Amino acid sequence: MASTERVRTLGRVWRSLALLYALLIFLSWPCAVAGKKKLYIGALFPMSGGWPGGQACLPAAQMALDLVNNRTDILPDYELELIHYDSMCDPGEATKLLYDLLYTEPIKIVLMPGCSSVSTLVAEAARMWNLIVFSYGSSSPALSNRQRFPTFFRTHPSATLHNPTRVRLFQKWGWTKIATIQQTTEVFTSTLDDLEERVKEAGIEISVRQSFLTDPAVAVKNLKRQDARIIVGLFYETEARKVFCEVFKEKLYGKKYVWFLIGWYADNWFKIKDPAINCTVENMTEAVEGHVTTEIVMLNPETVRGASNLTSQEFLAQLMSRLGGKNPEETGGFQEAPLAYDAVWALALALNKTVAPLRAKGWTLEDFNYNNKEITAEIYRALNTSSFEGVSGHVVFDAQGSRMAWTLIEQLQGGSYKKIGYYDSTKGNLSWYGNDKWIGKRNQYIQNSQPYLNNMTAVGCVLALAAVFPLGIDGLHVHRSQFPVVCQFRLWLLGLGFSLAYGSMFTKIWWVHTVFTKKDEKKEKRKHLEPWKLYATVAVLLAIDVLSLLIWQIVDPLHITVEKFTKEAPKEDLDVLIQPLLEHCSSEKMNTWLGVVYGYKGLLLLLGIFLAYETKSISTEKINDHRAVGMAIYNVAVSLTAGYFYICSTKRPHSVIRRLITRGEWQSEQQDTLKTGSSNNNDEEKSRQLERENRELQKIIQEKEERVTELRNQLAERQALRSRRRPSVQNQNSVSSSRAEPPSYSPTTDKQSLPASFSNSSNLYQDEGKLSRNNCHNSRLPLLYK
Repeated sequence: MASTERVRTLGRVWRSLALLYALLIFLSWPCAVAGKKKLYIGALFPMSGGWPGGQACLPAAQMALDLVNNRTDILPDYELELIHYDSMCDPGEATKLLYDLLYTEPIKIVLMPGCSSVSTLVAEAARMWNLIVFSYGSSSPALSNRQRFPTFFRTHPSATLHNPTRVRLFQKWGWTKIATIQQTTEVFTSTLDDLEERVKEAGIEISVRQSFLTDPAVAVKNLKRQDARIIVGLFYETEARKVFCEVFKEKLYGKKYVWFLIGWYADNWFKIKDPAINCTVENMTEAVEGHVTTEIVMLNPETVRGASNLTSQEFLAQLMSRLGGKNPEETGGFQEAPLAYDAVWALALALNKTVAPLRAKGWTLEDFNYNNKEITAEIYRALNTSSFEGVSGHVVFDAQGSRMAWTLIEQLQGGSYKKIGYYDSTKGNLSWYGNDKWIGKRNQYIQNSQPYLNNMTAVGCVLALAAVFPLGIDGLHVHRSQFPVVCQFRLWLLGLGFSLAYGSMFTKIWWVHTVFTKKDEKKEKRKHLEPWKLYATVAVLLAIDVLSLLIWQIVDPLHITVEKFTKEAPKEDLDVLIQPLLEHCSSEKMNTWLGVVYGYKGLLLLLGIFLAYETKSISTEKINDHRAVGMAIYNVAVSLTAGYFYICSTKRPHSVIRRLITRGEWQSEQQDTLKTGSSNNNDEEKSRQLERENRELQKIIQEKEERVTELRNQLAERQALRSRRRPSVQNQNSVSSSRAEPPSYSPTTDKQSLPASFSNSSNLYQDEGKLSRNNCHNSRLPLLYK
């Protein structure tokens, strides 16, 4: 009993001591806080304007300051206090506020601007006052210039971090031509310059580049006029509403267009009523549907406790409590709030890291002024080596003071943003969820057109064209044993090439005919044909060819066939004859096999022509290449028909051998031929010899006839000259008699009075005439000459 009372007494004593200790801490806390030295941070939070990010970023920064000031392990002798103004994201307003911050007590140890246009102004001027500038919402690539902004850091990554992600998406979806529209500010101009360099390296063209200052109407009209389809938009949130109001008016949205926007707008930015536009919420919702955003990962997706001892979800819960129940989608800067929170923690940790080095040099943080470069240098070194886990992820800075992070890819689906992937630009890794959706099933069009069938067509054409090589091989360069192999190889290339090339086209046109010409009795949706059936059809056509060629090769293989032609006449200077030989591949039942193959392929070709004719009037977006397929089938038919007539009207031997035969071999062959009773070749040689003699005799006769005509003319002229010298009566008689007589008459009484040359010519003519007639008789000319 006594022991129990003792225990109770000790318990009451311990509780009394605990209450006394708590009371002492409570009473001493104001004194401890009052004893801390204050460090002032000058901040510009845009509560309104183009990007009202201060609406959520200011509460997040104040949350961080409260936690830092309550920590005893971080700046235990100091208290951070925030002096902030509303910059309205306007450089002009920010200039006036910067003047107030610099020339109004107390001295600020760090400046924290918000949007990029204000950060550019503040960071460029701060170097004159030896001030560190730390931004939570600036994405301008120009701010990465260490020569121009030597003391600038930011937890918001550079906007150029979006560009590798955009290029990767262009490549993923196979887009090679894009367009851009930008607001004329430095942040977007420098971002677009960087994008232009990256797409050029990737082989992508920027075909249209539009910009605007305040009114995007003209720029949007130019986009439509120049047929822009893949459009990258770079502008602030308020300008985004103006742009998409014009987009709705110009109908520059829907299944034909894809928009890429910046992802740091409020989630319902297109639903916010804006007096600057005359479009309804429904209009805006319709215009922005399906657009893709790239956004820096600003909230740690993992459940880890960082430097603030809060997880990202706990941070969001506390931020919602501070916002007093405001809708996050209607609160500007809600997505960037983790960056503002981590920016304060990065500053606090860096300042805490400088306490010891400064103390070693005889300095303290409260000794900071605008002329003290040593303290600024220590703060710079501490920030440059920062590395900690924040609510926005791992916080680390590159050599230009910019945050390095992943990129989140989202798409607006049904009025809300859905995550479709992540991209790590440092490693080039794309993590894809595969839940992207497109208006009108854009990817389904490509799938319905069956691109793999087009690939089969290309492969078949390549095989058919490859048959040119075995077809054109000279037989002199192929060994006799390899000759059938070459012929068989040619046959297989042509057969399989036709089956793949024409079979895939035939399958596609057959599918179009099946789906779009057959009507269901209940008038329901048209029949859908599974893709595997298409590929199975091509496989069946290919199997038929393989089977038929295999049976042909086994049952009746090709072998060399030699065909002799008529020997050619010997040349004048050679004592040889030429024996042409034709070597080609053939089989015992060649015509039968060719008839089977040609008949099967001919029927298939006729059926394809019929299907192409039946579907010529079908118009569908699902298969926008079926008319081209039908035209290709017509072309195949015309080409094969023309090739058939060409082959039938010409003869192109695969290998022709011209064998030289000596005179002795020829005579022995003639004797052998006579002995065997075969004289066909001999008769042909005699016939050709007689024809040559006939042609030579015709030439001689023609020459003699021309000579006779010439001599007759000379004779007539001489007779006319002699008749003038005689008496008139004789003249008349001779003239009448000469006119009555034929031109070839030669009077015998005047033969001695003719010139010697003429007499000799006449004798020569008579002798040659006799010789000519004798020669004709001896060479059997009357039988040949006509």
